[in-house]
Amino acid sequence: MEVLFLNLKDVSKILKMDIALKAVEKAFYEKGMGRVIMPPKVYLFYEKYQGDIRVMPSYLPTYEISGVKVVNVHPNNPLKYRLPSVMATIVLISPKNGAPLAILDGTEITNIRTGAAGGIATKYLARKNASVLSLVGAGVQAATQLLAIIKVRKIKKVKIYDINYKVAKNFQKKFQSQLGIPIIICSSIEECVQEADIISTQTPVREPIVKAEWIKPGTHINAIGADAPGKEELDPEILKKGKIYIDDWEQASHSGEINVPLEKGIIKKEDIKGELGEVICGKIPGREKDDEITIFDSTGLGIQDLVCAYQVYKIAKRKKIGRKLSFF
Repeated sequence: MEVLFLNLKDVSKILKMDIALKAVEKAFYEKGMGRVIMPPKVYLFYEKYQGDIRVMPSYLPTYEISGVKVVNVHPNNPLKYRLPSVMATIVLISPKNGAPLAILDGTEITNIRTGAAGGIATKYLARKNASVLSLVGAGVQAATQLLAIIKVRKIKKVKIYDINYKVAKNFQKKFQSQLGIPIIICSSIEECVQEADIISTQTPVREPIVKAEWIKPGTHINAIGADAPGKEELDPEILKKGKIYIDDWEQASHSGEINVPLEKGIIKKEDIKGELGEVICGKIPGREKDDEITIFDSTGLGIQDLVCAYQVYKIAKRKKIGRKLSFF
């Protein structure tokens, strides 16, 4: 049998943000309807190397597709090995017979689908007139958050902060000319998030860096960075003041933004309004008032990777992109 192999270049040629937004919204909807099988991520930690890998299987019966993603997080990679901090491989598998259909580079899919998740959360939870976006952390994930959010809200100004000024400057140079939106580099996180309508945090920190007193009423926050036990970016007081929505209870409770406040007893399960998929399919309300603070705790779902990889696979087959490998 033959298996389609799609490398980073192939995937990048196909997967654009418009495709990812539609796919990820469908994945959230299916989860909200209870029509997915997706065990929580399995972690393997390499303490010696300050890194880990996560294994993420999932199955979408509606689309008759299943798959598994293996993804690493090694923050020291760029400096030590000239490798990305995050790299991923996705295998699409036929539910009918368990045969592999495709092997895809999942690095670009991971980046874009995470941005798309923030975009979909913004679509359903941010104020309709939200126009100022703040990005805490100006790396790869900040770029995809920006590219997704401008598709769902009319952003007039972007404020960015990064611990590395050069990273922030490169981000500004690239996207200000590309998008035609003013991008302001801030000297502190406080300056960055004050007066923001939408905030996206994408950092690897293990201590809160965004304080509650900096957040104005009506702000929507996409908390992206906390994706492993012990990580948190937001002052727990923000969670206590706001309406919290998660992507998946099992994952968020042990590795999302809520994991530390839950463990410390600062918040309880009853304080979580529900999952974003439940908002999308109409089971629970999202934003109800303009002065509410809403928080989306994004841990990243295997079904997001699956739907995006499946779209890439279908387009690649139609356009004859990729390489066929002989298996068995």
